[in-house]
Amino acid sequence: MLALTFFASGMVVVLAGSVLARYGDAIGERTRIGGLWIGTVLLAAATSLPELATDITAVRIGAPNLAVGDLFGSSMANMLVLAVVDLLWPRKQILRQATFDHALSGSLAIALNALAAVFVLMGPGPSLLGIGVESSLLLVLYIAGTRAVYRHATRDRSRTTAGESGTVRKEQEPPPLRRAIAGFLVAATAILVAAPFFARSAKAVAEVTGLGTTFVGTWIVGLSTSLPELATSIAAVRMGAFDLAVGNLFGSNGFNMAIFFALDLAKPGGAIFSGLDPLHAVSALFGVMLTSMGLAAIIYRAERRFAMIEPGSILIVVTYLLGIWLLYTRSGGS
Repeated sequence: MLALTFFASGMVVVLAGSVLARYGDAIGERTRIGGLWIGTVLLAAATSLPELATDITAVRIGAPNLAVGDLFGSSMANMLVLAVVDLLWPRKQILRQATFDHALSGSLAIALNALAAVFVLMGPGPSLLGIGVESSLLLVLYIAGTRAVYRHATRDRSRTTAGESGTVRKEQEPPPLRRAIAGFLVAATAILVAAPFFARSAKAVAEVTGLGTTFVGTWIVGLSTSLPELATSIAAVRMGAFDLAVGNLFGSNGFNMAIFFALDLAKPGGAIFSGLDPLHAVSALFGVMLTSMGLAAIIYRAERRFAMIEPGSILIVVTYLLGIWLLYTRSGGS
């Protein structure tokens, strides 16, 4: 029954997250928002709703390490998704065709994940009404960073025309705005209903297996809640919207760090950075390394490739597996 609840609720979260992303894309189309902004902010927030709902529930049931592990694990898993999508379609050369504009959102994600790692190691600082200065700072920096991305995207949008690399080429008209908003709300409701069951069953899996909520959150839950990003990125690549796919993944890594503020609001009796397993700093820094590798692969654009395979993507996969192995060997059931 435990396994059935975990997989069933996880599938609902994944499917609803995919629908949420699709209708979020349609909202962006109908409101004439640029493709870079859609991927980095709108789709990133939409596909990160599973993390938000699941992790708030985890905090409320007394499993903050499960929630924080999911956030950092999702940042790692999103870069694994980037590598996998690139390796699935080697001839499309996704990382080579993505625009350099992702350097801004990628750098924001790197900075926020690194800062969160510092906060994990330092422990809680001053707080006001139970809200720590650390999570507040992460939220403020995320908002300032996404505002910079928006200004950059709107300034450069006139340079982007249909048919250029990285642009969105739709095979069919998006649904009307009202239908898109309705579908968005229905999918969000499904996530909010399923997420509590997913979090409780994940905590039970950690207790039964003895792996600990830190490792289970980072690996199993982090990978599971990144499946909407995988589904969205695959769909975007199939329709030629490479910037939409890449922006969604970098944007999700930044949005994940803003979720710390919501966890502070949900955690009773203190700030979220109090009493966390220091092992989270390891997964956070692996998230930083993986995001840096993904960004470097876009910027470098090596001319020599082995059998049409991007070497940067292989390196990301190997580094992700190394990070999970290190976390497993050092997980003590916390």
